[in-house]
Amino acid sequence: MSSRRSRSRQSGGSRITDDQIYDLVSKLQQLLPQVRNSHSDKVSAAKVLQETCNYVRSLHREVDDLSERLSELLATADSAQAAIIRSLLMQ
Repeated sequence: MSSRRSRSRQSGGSRITDDQIYDLVSKLQQLLPQVRNSHSDKVSAAKVLQETCNYVRSLHREVDDLSERLSELLATADSAQAAIIRSLLMQ
């Protein structure tokens, strides 16, 4: 067992272990389309974390774009159409 791993286990329950970090990175890797579809099974934790940040940023941009498009749609729709769209969004 590595000295870092044994230290993290000895210091109490509040510290995360290397095994837990490995499990979390593996779960993140499965969520990322860019890394999941990679032909290499072995991807560094740093690469997974970097791709996670990039993916979250792209999702934020997509949400912003969709929100802007929705606002434009609601602004151009008549009141009945806008009411229907709003009711669908609230479900």
